[in-house]
Amino acid sequence: MTTEEQAVPAGGYRVFLVDDHGVFRSGVRAELAGEPGLTIAGEAGAVAEAIAGITRVRPDVVLLDVHMPAGGGVAVLRGVADALGDQAPVFLALSVSDAAEDVIATIRAGARGYVTKTIDGKELADAVRRVAEGDAVFSPRLAGFVLDSFTGRSSVPEPQLDPELDSLTRRELEVLRLLARGYTYREIAEELFISIKTVETHASNVLRKTQQSNRNALTRWAATRHIG
Repeated sequence: MTTEEQAVPAGGYRVFLVDDHGVFRSGVRAELAGEPGLTIAGEAGAVAEAIAGITRVRPDVVLLDVHMPAGGGVAVLRGVADALGDQAPVFLALSVSDAAEDVIATIRAGARGYVTKTIDGKELADAVRRVAEGDAVFSPRLAGFVLDSFTGRSSVPEPQLDPELDSLTRRELEVLRLLARGYTYREIAEELFISIKTVETHASNVLRKTQQSNRNALTRWAATRHIG
């Protein structure tokens, strides 16, 4: 799931990488390897894996991909916030996207900064140090999106509240996504390392909270929300 935790020199920062492309993670590791005071403490390639790894490793900074299956960077931010609360690490989004809606959604979810993958190694290392020390860091022009959003001038709409979806726990949401993909209860149990009985309980809770009568209706409900 993660690389082995390493000792960090005094005054240094432990960094956790989250990206669904292993080759890209390898590149970031190589770029940061020679940077003084920075140590790669772990990595993950999927949302659930990232939440579990970050919760266990407790890094100082998380470099976070925005677009991944199962909810992407926003799902990681929310999952870690649920698990660690005020003890959550600082997040720096590292994405190919410079779209205003991605930037604003990620910052609203709790990231401290947002840089694009065109950034070079030295700049990335500096950005990691800066967010760890409390600064907000953005690639050129992206800061304007955030400023416009928080001053009311943004053309990007506020996310709509979804009471049924928001009522689900993190585990219930994981079960919902797998149900929507057509997994059987047994396959979900194997995927999440829980018992079939526990899957049945979560599925029942999901049906009740979303007010759906059966699995087919739930799958259609999930599809309208791009869950799966």
